[in-house]
Amino acid sequence: MHHVILGAGPAGVAAAETIRAQDTSADITLISGEDAPPYSRMAIPYLLQGNIKEQGTYLRQTTGHYDAHGIKVVHGRAGGLDTQKKRLFLSGAGDVAYDRLLLATGAAPIIPPIDGANLPGVHSCWTLADAREITKLVAKGAPVVLCGAGFIGSIILEALHASGADLTVVELAPRMVARMMDETAGGMLRTWCEAKGVHVMTSSRVEKITTVEDKGGGGPLRVWLSNGSALPARLVVMAVGVRPNTGFLVGSGVTVDRGIRVDRNLQTSAADVYAAGDCCEGIDLSTGKPDMLAIQPTAVEHGRCAALNMVGKPTVHRGSLNMNVLDTMGLISSSFGLWQGTKGGASAKQIDAKSFRYMRLEFDGERLAGAQCVGHTENIGILRGLIQTGIPLGGWKGRLMRSPERVMEAYVATAQGMPGFGPSAPHMKLPVAQ
Repeated sequence: MHHVILGAGPAGVAAAETIRAQDTSADITLISGEDAPPYSRMAIPYLLQGNIKEQGTYLRQTTGHYDAHGIKVVHGRAGGLDTQKKRLFLSGAGDVAYDRLLLATGAAPIIPPIDGANLPGVHSCWTLADAREITKLVAKGAPVVLCGAGFIGSIILEALHASGADLTVVELAPRMVARMMDETAGGMLRTWCEAKGVHVMTSSRVEKITTVEDKGGGGPLRVWLSNGSALPARLVVMAVGVRPNTGFLVGSGVTVDRGIRVDRNLQTSAADVYAAGDCCEGIDLSTGKPDMLAIQPTAVEHGRCAALNMVGKPTVHRGSLNMNVLDTMGLISSSFGLWQGTKGGASAKQIDAKSFRYMRLEFDGERLAGAQCVGHTENIGILRGLIQTGIPLGGWKGRLMRSPERVMEAYVATAQGMPGFGPSAPHMKLPVAQ
């Protein structure tokens, strides 16, 4: 049996290792689209900060890891797929026959259709090659413009700021990380960034990028904004979003909507073809519906589940929790599940703007359906557990509505089957760690 895995990110590597653990005799080919060992894109900001070398981004640190596990790593980019003849066509590397195929092609950065987006000095921050180019240009005092303050942009932001660059962030949405935070949380993040010396411009659009003769004006580029102003830049980093890598599937018989459609076993519409990670529409645990949950833990879950199904061990993927945890220059923010709330659901908030602490809880009946936090690092695991398990809170719902910070008590009580009755129950005395 020949298992071919297209994509050597977290989903692909997890799938290859799972197949090998289940079948010691199978042939496994792991195809990488880049000329580098399989690595994690989420480690690139640490590389830019100088906290790790390139090898530190590699998903497996042991030399010869893939050879030792009988996993053949090949480099090539997909140019087409024939699901009838079970052949995958690779540009510059011929074609590969498969018995079972996993599509783990991930996503690629969106390059907005603006004049000058392809000029030297304009880069995405998505690959090791991008990181090498950015490192050449970013420096203390150098003017840098970051286009996009979503989740990916806000991760890159910290690395650019750590270089000492004169950093300006331009975001089209009215707040930072708009798909992860509400107005209160996004406003806190902006205030925090500005206090650290980062210029933040929301509700702003880049109209064009031009070159100028640098005569001490700060950089060879000018970034023109929708308000008519222009920002000097030595480096422009594009982080306006990503889209799944599915273009090669045209005419293949694999159904693609926003991403690759899969069933509960992560099988596509084509026989013996599966999909995992950022390229596919997995199930959102909170809604039970297909969605694009482009985070590394979900990719790993997908990879393992798909691999079990590929080796003939039927495994249903029950869904992944939509969650994001972001560290922005020391301020930790997070969102889980249906953080924007549910129709007819109750909501509770606790705000301490001066201390950069915020908690918002969203309820669906007696269950916690979503949450978001700023500065509450101690509650991240608790909130995830309450939302993921869907434990009925009973009388604890009313207490959390009045005092959201009591989530630890609610978790301990409900986990022990003691949801509590009546609003006047005293605070629990929790054991102190020795």
